[in-house]
Amino acid sequence: MAKFRRRTCIILSLFILFIFSLMMGLKMLRPNKATFGDPFGLELLPELHQQTHLGKNLDSQNNDKINSETNIKNLKSVEITLKPSKASEPYLEELRPLNYYLHVFYYSWYGNPQFDGKYIHWNHPILKHWDPRITKNYPQGKHNPPDDIGSSFYPELGIYSSRDPSVIETHMKQMYSASIGVLALSWYPPGTNDENGENTDDLVPTILDKAHKYNLKVTFHIEPYSNRDDQNMYKNVKYIIDKYGNHPAFYRYKTKTGNALPMFYIYDSYITKPEKWANLLTTTGSQSIRNSPYDGLFIALLVESKHRYDILQGGFDGIYTYFATNGFTYGSSYENWAGLKFFCDQFNLLFIPSVGPGYIDTSIRPWNAQNTRNRISGKYYETALGAALHAHPSVISITSFNEWHEGTQIEKAVPKRTSNTVYLDYRPHKPSLYLELTRKWSEKYSKERAAYAFDHELPLS
Repeated sequence: MAKFRRRTCIILSLFILFIFSLMMGLKMLRPNKATFGDPFGLELLPELHQQTHLGKNLDSQNNDKINSETNIKNLKSVEITLKPSKASEPYLEELRPLNYYLHVFYYSWYGNPQFDGKYIHWNHPILKHWDPRITKNYPQGKHNPPDDIGSSFYPELGIYSSRDPSVIETHMKQMYSASIGVLALSWYPPGTNDENGENTDDLVPTILDKAHKYNLKVTFHIEPYSNRDDQNMYKNVKYIIDKYGNHPAFYRYKTKTGNALPMFYIYDSYITKPEKWANLLTTTGSQSIRNSPYDGLFIALLVESKHRYDILQGGFDGIYTYFATNGFTYGSSYENWAGLKFFCDQFNLLFIPSVGPGYIDTSIRPWNAQNTRNRISGKYYETALGAALHAHPSVISITSFNEWHEGTQIEKAVPKRTSNTVYLDYRPHKPSLYLELTRKWSEKYSKERAAYAFDHELPLS
């Protein structure tokens, strides 16, 4: 009996020792910390449940409404803004080279009291419908920051000023993390501005410097300033090149002829008659910029099908589509991109389709809900990017990095609720979702473009 007990004790001791060794081994295999650096396979990630201090009565119904991207008014709850941990910031040294054929539209028109003495653009007015009978059915007036802003989403950086150097730095870092090579800066000539903002030409040197730090390039998205025509366009292009053209971050596109030319996106180009553009953009024009030190690649906005021939007549070098709303215009409809690419190839034009993560502008155009495009947790964006790649474009443009009014931003957004509003957000994914998707598709585009584009080289550094 004693022998049996002794043998039992030995067996039991060996079993306990085995279990202890197994547990220690498993502990050694567990990573010390988790990071969010890898954007791939994002769709496989489990739902991220973010905790709040709203109490047990904030049930899953409210969260479902947020996730379905439905703006809810008159919620009786305390204000809360959720911010991600610093671990969600990608590490720069882990990232691959930038894609200079991927451009993003960037807006520097935001202001707050700390840097500007007042709110700018965040307090955007609610725009009236052209039919007064429809207008009367919707709210009037302006938004009232910081809790009520002219956007359906809320930025992770808060109600920032575009003059804040730390904000510009963070924006460049986010673009770098997304493998975007070029930002297309919304630009008005000195002394002019959009009707809701102020002139920001004085910010261009800082933006160029910050962009250069992250090896980004800057091109100009020339807005439809008052009385824009061939004569003042010549002066403004000359101003941009003379003042900024020698900066290392100033973007130039190397064509198949070996010329490295600045690129200018011309928003609402169709407003000006093609004859006026021809004065500037054809070699025989009265204000011709061609074969001069101020020559460049001028990219027209194509909205309707008929604009193709106006663009040809005007002497433009390419087309872009801007709007992030599939089906809204002829140019923004994915089904037309293959035909537009064929047209551009026929006439030696650059084809630059514009893709976006979604669209919602009901915070400033409450009567325009029919043009909302739900993000579907990134699926809308990936569908657009896939359609763009399928067309074999010269360049792909993204609408936008931070056009918050129209809900096209890929900049980080966070959950926020006030007593009156639940802002949309990117849950169940983290705030960097669209930067990570952009990086994934940027790398895919870079590889595919190398296989079909033999006539263009990388832009000059």
